Amino acid sequence: MMNLLKRRTAAALTLAAASITAQAELRTETIEYTLDGQTFSGYMAWDDEADGKRPGVLVVHEWWGHNDFAREQAEKLAAAGYTAFALDMYGEGKLAEHPDTAQAFMKEATKNPEQVKARFMKAKELLQNHDSVDASKIAAQGYCFGGAVVLNMARMGVDLDGVVSYHGALASPVQAEAGKVRAQVQVYTGGADPMVPAEQVAGLVQEMQNAEVDLTLVSFPGVKHSFTNPGADAFAEKFGMPVGYDEDAASRSWSGTLQFYERIFAD
Repeated sequence: MMNLLKRRTAAALTLAAASITAQAELRTETIEYTLDGQTFSGYMAWDDEADGKRPGVLVVHEWWGHNDFAREQAEKLAAAGYTAFALDMYGEGKLAEHPDTAQAFMKEATKNPEQVKARFMKAKELLQNHDSVDASKIAAQGYCFGGAVVLNMARMGVDLDGVVSYHGALASPVQAEAGKVRAQVQVYTGGADPMVPAEQVAGLVQEMQNAEVDLTLVSFPGVKHSFTNPGADAFAEKFGMPVGYDEDAASRSWSGTLQFYERIFAD
C-alpha cells in the first residue's frame, strides 16, 4: 500500500510539474498603449522557455476588431516559436457585433492612409522592443480587413521581412512601386469569394510583377471569404454574409505561412 501511495504521489507531482512547465512556456500579456490621444489594447504572446531572441510577427484583426480570434492567432504563432503581437487598429475597445458596425469602424480607421500606417508602426515598435524579439526580423499577417492592411504596409515600403494576407481585399489606391517594397508577399484567397473577385486577384499579380515583388498567391477553389475563421459559418447564418469556414484551406494556409516564415527568417 505504501509503495502504491508513493507511486501515486510521484505521479501527481510529475503531472503538477508538467502543468507548471506548460503554463510557463506560453506567456501572454495585454498591453495598453496610446497614439494621438487615443488608447489601444494589444495582445503579446511568446514562449518564455525558448532561448534567445526570435522573430516577431504582427497580427492584424478582421473588420470585427481586436477579438478572441486575433489573439488565438498570436498564441498559435507563439507556440510555433515566434513572439506575436495582435495589434488594435480601432482603439478604445471597439469591437463590432454587426456588419454595419464593423463597416463603420473600418471606415473610420482607414479614412487616412497615414493614420493606418501610424497605428501599424506604433504596434511594430512595441513588438520590436519586446525582450524576446530580434528587432531585425519582423513580419505581419492579417485577416480580411487586416489582410488589406498588411498588403498596404508592404506597398508603402514599411521595413518588414514578409507579409501574409488571408482573405483580404487585394485592390488598393496605394500601388506597389519597383524598388520600394521590402517585404516578400504571400496571399491566400478563396476562389468563391465575391468580396475578392478574380479581377482583384489578377490585378494584384500584375501590380506585384510590375513592381518586381516576390509574391506567392494561393487561390482555393470553391472557398469563401473568412475561410480561416471557425466562426464564419455563424456569421453567414446570422447575417446572411457570403462567408464560410474551410478547414482544409485554413490548415493549408497556416502550414504555408509557417514555411514562409521559416524561409524568410532563415538568414
